[in-house]
Amino acid sequence: MKSLSHKVKIINDPIYGFITIPNKLIYDLIEHPYFQRLRRITQMGMSNLVYPGANHTRFHHAVGCMHLMQKAIQVLQNKGVQISEEEKNAVCIAILLHDIGHGPYSHALEHSIVDGISHEVISLQFMKELNVEFDGALTLAIEIFEGNYKRTFLNQLISSQLDIDRMDYLKRDSFYTGVAEGNISSERLIDMLNVVDDQLVVEEKGIYSVEKFIVGRRLMYWQAYLHKTGVVAEKMLVNLLARAKELAKDGVHLPCSKALHYFLYKDIDENFDVETLKTFSRLDDYDILSAIKDWISHEDRVLSKLSEMIINRKLLKVKLSNHPITNEHISFVKKSMQEQGWSEEDLSYFLINDQIKNQAYNGSANKIYLYYKTGEIVDLVEASDQLNIQALTKPVIKYFLCYPKEVKLA
Repeated sequence: MKSLSHKVKIINDPIYGFITIPNKLIYDLIEHPYFQRLRRITQMGMSNLVYPGANHTRFHHAVGCMHLMQKAIQVLQNKGVQISEEEKNAVCIAILLHDIGHGPYSHALEHSIVDGISHEVISLQFMKELNVEFDGALTLAIEIFEGNYKRTFLNQLISSQLDIDRMDYLKRDSFYTGVAEGNISSERLIDMLNVVDDQLVVEEKGIYSVEKFIVGRRLMYWQAYLHKTGVVAEKMLVNLLARAKELAKDGVHLPCSKALHYFLYKDIDENFDVETLKTFSRLDDYDILSAIKDWISHEDRVLSKLSEMIINRKLLKVKLSNHPITNEHISFVKKSMQEQGWSEEDLSYFLINDQIKNQAYNGSANKIYLYYKTGEIVDLVEASDQLNIQALTKPVIKYFLCYPKEVKLA
């Protein structure tokens, strides 16, 4: 078993002020190399190309989540909800480690050089490895993280439509991007939490805070997470890594770190063995950025051009539409590109036809319930007098087409 430190520390956070690390086990988990890696994983991927301040990390977010979880547990205990010290510790560990499996630039890796495995699955594997190292101390945290614990409300604090994860990232990302519309009152939301029949609920006087949370989430998605420039930058990064993977399969030499080399030159699927996990723990944003800078001078034209475009922020042109892009228009753009010297192979990397989806509140799964003094429990959509809350249950899809800015469309 890994020996525990004899220190309890505080961290000064720009959002919440001083955050206390509550015990030795959590302190040692934060100090572990697996968790320290999150300092080198940006929270918002390529969004700093839109909002220059968005350089905060998954480390910031995870520690902030742990802080809010401590607050939530304290609030619930003060309202008479029985939560043991073991459960409190486990739920704090579960939220602290919920993003430990994120790859470089958030989701880009999941869609390019690692096939068929999500960051949630990798997070779980990291937690299981840490559980071995810490002699079973994470067993209950893992059960809660997987949503299998007998007390449903603890699972909901980790993953639901009003979970601690969302309460932190909306407020934090709003702060670092400057998008004020996402500045939700997470502290007020937590103060309004309660538990009825083992379900997490919000007391009736918290309804306006919940409404603001839902609306704020919608606005943050359109203005920040799904901003067209950030979306096209991530799509280009995915295409760049896919091209690198394709060249690696053909035996082409690509200068890069040992960790990135491992994932480029080896087929990685959902069978993440211990060696792969340990190599993944050494992979972060710096590996990707360093490689892209090198690849600018690579002899492969596609790899070189995509690298240069990303590094110098010379991104593809984006055309957004509320309706699917017609096949006729896509064919027209393809023909224009080919007439101007772009090859058939180029088209698969520099012409992107895709869509983005935003659903602020899912009215059919993991609903948010309001709890009235009468004892009645009502779904948020029914309780709210805001008609737009009902409207926000419907997914909104936007379609986009990206192509090089130098392409002239007749």
